[in-house]
Amino acid sequence: MKQSLPRVYLARHGQTEWAVTGQHTGRTDIPLTTIGEAEARSLAERIGMSTFTAVLTSPSQRARRTAELAGFSNAVIDEDLAEWDYGQYDGLRTDEILVRQPGWNVFTDGGPGGESAAQMTARADRIVAKVRAINADVLLFTSGHIGRCIAARWIGQPITLGAFMLLSTASLSILSYDHGLNQPAILSWNETGRD
Repeated sequence: MKQSLPRVYLARHGQTEWAVTGQHTGRTDIPLTTIGEAEARSLAERIGMSTFTAVLTSPSQRARRTAELAGFSNAVIDEDLAEWDYGQYDGLRTDEILVRQPGWNVFTDGGPGGESAAQMTARADRIVAKVRAINADVLLFTSGHIGRCIAARWIGQPITLGAFMLLSTASLSILSYDHGLNQPAILSWNETGRD
């Protein structure tokens, strides 16, 4: 009989106004929209009857509110789950950034006055180490770019892989293992329950 392997459920926060407009939302702490709150509630159904040894959340109100509406008001704040600090690019859309810095890619260039790709790699590595040390099912509430970085580092890849891994609002992804703890894998990705 195959032994059950730990899973890390990665839940992105629900919709915000800036998610609608495509603005990078790093440390600017904006609330969920009404749609975002409904999306957060839908996470409860998709997470189902799973039990978790630990439930962690980003310090942002959008992630904390998503956790609460999904039925996890007991989520513990973990600063490492905070979204990328975009520095001077916080609140800007990618097309606006590309006018200032042609060829810009957050996964390689980071944000001026904010966090570099190396700093994000270190933060994602700390999260991966924390959840692996728990060695049981864990639920994380976080944001898009840090979630993509965590997934890339989970499977031992550079965070630049995150550029190819879209993460929708209120999505649920599961990180786990293939045949053993030495074979990390992505079990499911970006499941939203929406068409």
